Amino acid sequence: MQASSLPPSWQAAVGAEFAKPYMQTLDAFLQAGEAAGKLILPPAGQRFNALQSTPLDQVKVVILGQDPYPTPGHAHGLSFSVQPDVSPLPRSLNNINRELQADLGIDNSYSGCLQAWAEQGVLLLNTVLTVEAGKAGSHQKHGWETFTDTLIRAISAQVQPLVFILWGNHAQKKTELIDATRHCIIASAHPSPLSARRGFFGSKPFSRANAFLQANGRQPVDWKV
Repeated sequence: MQASSLPPSWQAAVGAEFAKPYMQTLDAFLQAGEAAGKLILPPAGQRFNALQSTPLDQVKVVILGQDPYPTPGHAHGLSFSVQPDVSPLPRSLNNINRELQADLGIDNSYSGCLQAWAEQGVLLLNTVLTVEAGKAGSHQKHGWETFTDTLIRAISAQVQPLVFILWGNHAQKKTELIDATRHCIIASAHPSPLSARRGFFGSKPFSRANAFLQANGRQPVDWKV
């Protein structure tokens, strides 16, 4: 893992993290897993896709996820997003599309690839950036959380106001890292089938995010993929 793979704005903000002991320990953990024949997702070249696709100085919205999809062929480094050819879509993503259609009348049901969002300034960030195939949560508490907390603090320190969309309790625990006096926090239940009906449906995060951006002189997001 090298900071040089990141856009300059991310390198300036968090590049020093890569030399710290916790990141070196994390890198050794990942290399040992691969050497043992474990399939680690997403592939190495896509693990920083969120940062590579959305430079820090272009972030307008953050959608915070937990860890990558553990199904081979799904994860590609963007929270909640899947590779373009994935069908059927994960159930959480289906619920996100359902809420988007109810909120803004946009039908994204034909695709689960959210790369177009990322390229408009929507940082699709997981708090843990890797997972062992078939084992959800398997790479938690190995150092990624320290790194992504640093990312969230760097985003919160940005001068321009932006939006944090926090779905579920795990994401909402990061509220303490965010300057809520300058940024908009949109919190609701998680879009998973277990919780979507308990406050995710009807929360209108997409229109609310755009309203805040426009009120602060920023371009709204085109949520169509």
